[in-house]
Amino acid sequence: MVRRTMVHVYNSHPFASQQIVPTEQEPGLVCCGGDALFAVSAGGCKIEAYQLREEGCPLICRFATMGAVRSVVHSRVGDYLVTIEEKNQATYLRAYTNWRYQAAEKTRIGVRLLGHFLRSASTLRGDPKEQMEIIEIPLFELPQCMACCPLTGDLLVGCSKNLVLFSLRQQTLSEHLSVLDFERFLILHVPSWTPSQVALCAGYVALQAELEVLVVKLEHLQPNQEPQEGQGHALIPEDMVTLADCQDSEAKAEVGPQDVDDFIMFPRHQEMLGEQAKACGVSVSLEWTGLESETRKDMGVTYVLYRRFAPDFFQGCSVEDTCLHSLQLYPMFTSQQEGGKEEPTEPACVFCFFSLPNIGYMYSLKNAVELISAYQYPEKALQAVLTAHFLHVITKTTLQCFSVRCSAVAARVEDPYIDTTMKACPPYAMEVCALRIQLFIGLKALCQNRNHIVLLTAADVESKEETERPVRRSLEPKDFKTLTGFFQAVGIEPSSNTTLENLLSRSFLSRKASFVKPKEPSEKSHGWNLYVVNTMPTLTLYGEMVEYSKKYALSDPFSLSCVHLLSEAHLLLRASLLDPDLDPTERSLIQQAFRESCAQLGDCFSRLDKRDCHLALPYYKMSGLSVTEVIERNKPATDSALEYGKGFIFFLKHSLYEESMEELSEETADTVLNIFSMAEPAQLPHVVCSPFMQNANPAFALTHLGRLEASSAPSVTLTLTKAALALRIGNMDLYKQQMDRHAEMLQVYGFIEEPKLLLQGRGKDVVPTALAWYLRDTQDGLLVAATVALHENNKVKLDEADLFFQELCKDGREPKGCPQLLVDFWESLLVASSQDTVIQELLFRLTSVYIDRITHQDHLGMKSLKTAEDLINSCSHYGVLYPWLSILTPVQFNITQDHQEDLQKLQSLLCGPTLDVSSILPLLEQLSDADDAGLSVHVLCATKLGHHESSIEQLLDRCPQAIIPFANHELQNDKMPLWWQKLFPELCKRTRAAEGENTVLLSALKETLVVVAMELNPLEFLDLLPDDGTAHFFLPHLLECSQRNLMI
Repeated sequence: MVRRTMVHVYNSHPFASQQIVPTEQEPGLVCCGGDALFAVSAGGCKIEAYQLREEGCPLICRFATMGAVRSVVHSRVGDYLVTIEEKNQATYLRAYTNWRYQAAEKTRIGVRLLGHFLRSASTLRGDPKEQMEIIEIPLFELPQCMACCPLTGDLLVGCSKNLVLFSLRQQTLSEHLSVLDFERFLILHVPSWTPSQVALCAGYVALQAELEVLVVKLEHLQPNQEPQEGQGHALIPEDMVTLADCQDSEAKAEVGPQDVDDFIMFPRHQEMLGEQAKACGVSVSLEWTGLESETRKDMGVTYVLYRRFAPDFFQGCSVEDTCLHSLQLYPMFTSQQEGGKEEPTEPACVFCFFSLPNIGYMYSLKNAVELISAYQYPEKALQAVLTAHFLHVITKTTLQCFSVRCSAVAARVEDPYIDTTMKACPPYAMEVCALRIQLFIGLKALCQNRNHIVLLTAADVESKEETERPVRRSLEPKDFKTLTGFFQAVGIEPSSNTTLENLLSRSFLSRKASFVKPKEPSEKSHGWNLYVVNTMPTLTLYGEMVEYSKKYALSDPFSLSCVHLLSEAHLLLRASLLDPDLDPTERSLIQQAFRESCAQLGDCFSRLDKRDCHLALPYYKMSGLSVTEVIERNKPATDSALEYGKGFIFFLKHSLYEESMEELSEETADTVLNIFSMAEPAQLPHVVCSPFMQNANPAFALTHLGRLEASSAPSVTLTLTKAALALRIGNMDLYKQQMDRHAEMLQVYGFIEEPKLLLQGRGKDVVPTALAWYLRDTQDGLLVAATVALHENNKVKLDEADLFFQELCKDGREPKGCPQLLVDFWESLLVASSQDTVIQELLFRLTSVYIDRITHQDHLGMKSLKTAEDLINSCSHYGVLYPWLSILTPVQFNITQDHQEDLQKLQSLLCGPTLDVSSILPLLEQLSDADDAGLSVHVLCATKLGHHESSIEQLLDRCPQAIIPFANHELQNDKMPLWWQKLFPELCKRTRAAEGENTVLLSALKETLVVVAMELNPLEFLDLLPDDGTAHFFLPHLLECSQRNLMI
């Protein structure tokens, strides 16, 4: 769908000055490039080159062509001209290189064929001479149109049935001389398509017929990628293509011309973008002809865009008027691509422009293919040129300047933060506008180079009536009768409707009936001129547009026209900043103006109350203004709440919450309190807690909070905020009153709603508040519980919480090491957290702390919030202590109570199901097993790792009284054989060595025999007995084993 909207027209002045080029003869064709203007004489056999950047456009050189020039194009890369010429009823394609050498008189000119170099006698006697060269480029078919790639200088020539692509080459002839040459390396066969215009840029190929546009891209295919339907890669013989075309023509002829007068064909509008374009029905086949054809076999055609139009009869356009023109591919680079010394060959954006007489279209081709802008012209356009800043259009009597959206598209490609709260840019879907419509007489042609616009005008001596009189032929009677019959068949009488009768009288159905052959230049013509119009410097035009916008702002502060015009000025600056040739000094000035533009757009959006008011935030951020300066810009004349726009409140609120502003003075902070008290009173508690509001008058803030509390239901956050302010002013009675209003659990919810009551800053800059310091000394349980809740609600990260507690405990009240409050936080978080990564991290940290404290025993007098018993009862990660541990480390152990708690917590973690013992083995190296505390930990770890044999030996060596409880608990199921394989032999050996005097070992041996007799049969039990054993000691157990075996 075409956006048919009214175009904004602003009476700006994008044109600074104009001058007349002093040509000797009437120009027939003009083109420009490389800061030069080329004028082809009306006869077509002479080209004059003029310098555009100098005052008066002085002549550079003039040279004769070998034929009458019908079309001319300049290439910036290579600085060459290419022409389509006619001579003796033959058409030629020629390239003119080194044309600047013609500035010297009597300079030689060399003429050669494509791929052949001059080797005359003069060049053989010495070095080749630098001279202008005319290169003949032979073609199989007559050239219709041509275009040069602005990035590579490659040449694309459109013929009747195909496109021929020539690559630009730099051929070295000697050490001091190299010349330009071309190589024909590709033919694109497009059957039944005769292009009227072509364009080439960065691999994109665009071709235009009278009512159709097709854009394809030549690109390397992936290894598994199939070529799109309708394209080929093999070398296609010319006769096969010709034969296929003949067969198509014959098939069409079979329809027969006898019935053609009985049908009227109406083509329909069609638009296909991206993947859809390959279904357009236009076949494009590749034929590689160059020396590099073998290396290019992996290239193919990707369909990008197809657009077909139908004559819009109901807008009064005849068939010949409904014809496309001004096809153009325009590349655009971003500032990130301009840093390198070598110019990049792949642009960030490529735009395609083409135009009908009444409307122009601009598409973006890279990334997503989409229609960016549609330009509705006020009158019939003859030609248009797209630039980074403007679209210039000529009609018969006017030069029109429209805004473009190239920089808006490029900005989004360059910066991913565009359209976020960080950065903004006017949308590329924003309606375009006409900045100026300048009157001229008899405009014929238009071209552009940098900030110069070249216009060719010619006024005829014929009368106005003869000039404007359309040459038409009436419809044949059969056509008129046919259409009249159509309407009568559906019950409509054309003669009864004046509009319909006028419509039928128009000559829009037959191209032959209304075609007028263009007139050749007449010797009677006069009044021609060749103008160079210089565009206004960017900063000057920007300033004018800003001043213009102020008129809208004075009449209506909420005017969308003001926002639109400032957005246009903003995009103008963006386009200039993307210019790689911009002078550094001018770039600095434009960057300063860009920040000013952001501030002005921020001012506009800050006043708005509609959906775009949020844009005030990113624009103000991009402006570099401080919050204080923004507040001053938005300060109303009166203290009315209605004076503050939603955009300004949105900016102020987010600036306070994002902590991206400077600390405000007392006056400014009090102003902010007034603003929110009037605009959004519910936000006052959050505003007061902002670290940038520290200088606000606490009594003034309490007054505002009191009004809020009186006018709305009391909230926990409001109460806590008042308590924090009371603490700041030292009113402890008010503080206690506020803190006693809610239970601690509700207060935790209040801290979740406003974390800045406890801590401010992010990352490594976390700072506790005065309330947090006070809670550390009076309600440390509430402080820990609130911090755990903040972590679990993603208000604070684990590392930030660590820094928070370390900052609270760095006053030297505790010995060096991990602060107890931080350990309490870890233990409480371990109880509450369900995130596996957090749990594993906490287990490692707590294990490290417990081991360190047990080892050094220097953490005296610090009581933890949770005892080992509390953790065992409330946390599944802490396991119940194994029974044999109470024998190794009884409750009345010979260490302090504090370290007894740490030991039991460590033992409980090792008895739990979660801790991976292998992860803490490096930590065990600092814990000695010389005492029972260290022994218990080492035995626990060895047992958890499955090393039961070593655990048995350690216990028998150090604490034999614990061996039977250990065995009863640990040697079960698959570990049961260790009773008789390990424990029984060890007890026998050690009892024998003690000569039976160790009652502990003897008792353990008896307990072991009871278990062994229950598990083994008599023969196995008998084989187990030692040879030197006392019979009366083992006999009862052997008898017990035999009796149990008989009962089974």
